[in-house]
Amino acid sequence: MKAIYLDQEGSHRQFLPLTLTRSYLDLRVGILLVHEKWTQLAKNQSVELSIALNASDDAITIPACKIPKPGLDLVEFLKTGTGQDDFFYTLDSVWELLRVLPQLILDDCTLLGGHTAVTSVTNGVQQWGSHPFFKDPLASVEPCFIHTEDGPVFIDAGARIMAGSMLRGPLYIGKNSTVKMGTALYSGTVIGDNCIVGGEIKNTIIHNNSNKSHHGYLGDSYIGEWCNLGAGTSCSNLKNTAGTIGVWNMGKRAFEKAGDKMGIIMGDHVRTAVNTQFNSGTVIGSFSNIFNTGFLSLKYYPPFSWGGEASAPYQISKLLVDVERWMKMKNQHPDTRYMEHIKELYKQYTA
Repeated sequence: MKAIYLDQEGSHRQFLPLTLTRSYLDLRVGILLVHEKWTQLAKNQSVELSIALNASDDAITIPACKIPKPGLDLVEFLKTGTGQDDFFYTLDSVWELLRVLPQLILDDCTLLGGHTAVTSVTNGVQQWGSHPFFKDPLASVEPCFIHTEDGPVFIDAGARIMAGSMLRGPLYIGKNSTVKMGTALYSGTVIGDNCIVGGEIKNTIIHNNSNKSHHGYLGDSYIGEWCNLGAGTSCSNLKNTAGTIGVWNMGKRAFEKAGDKMGIIMGDHVRTAVNTQFNSGTVIGSFSNIFNTGFLSLKYYPPFSWGGEASAPYQISKLLVDVERWMKMKNQHPDTRYMEHIKELYKQYTA
């Protein structure tokens, strides 16, 4: 069996705070996680492939930021570990990922394959466009509008699409997630499992178990797991000058240029109060509680921030109780190891 080692050291730093609580390999980069891209490609090409935990002479080392495209000939690539550069994306930052997110969703629909497209819509659902509409038999779709001219719409098992929603592909709705009445989801949006979404969302990834249940806008953003955005929470993704947006790089402790379109990057377990308004390119560290805000002028909230000015850290005793409460709302419970990891991170970022 061939083995590859996905070297994620640099990628881990570049994708903070999203990688504060997970490895780079467990990030969604489209419908699939990074490591799932490789395993699904190997499955499709009938190649026996394992992902090594450590570098060794027996494994081909590849930068984890090199994401394979469906056209990569895996057998040929594994012979040398080089070449075929045209069949990789290089995702060195969140904004580089977001620029190609619609295509990544299209790629994953190709990789996943084997799904039967809906050939005739019923129950008041309207579909328009040349790309397919994939709906798992266990998904529930009420009267809504589905636009597939630019790419497919993929609704996974147990998802519920409420009446009046407008879905424009390429788009993915994860398992057991709910799209509330009147929601507008635009191209390049990936909603993870067990999420609730509403309002307007464009070109954004929301990891599992997070809620943006009400009105408000998210564009060109990446939201971690276990987040809850209060009603009216919105972000800017474009400066009034249409100029270049600066984003704080937690690994480098410096601002980097992210182009002219960038919303927010939000780590895990972040909660925002009603009507919170984020500036373009804002980074919100994991385990933060943002309130008493209105429009926010800060561009970076360190992990464990408390309040709109981040002048004091979240009290660890209260944080741990709140984490458990929020996970319980989705019928889950943090294990001891996870809670101890939070405590260690707290020491690191609030010392």
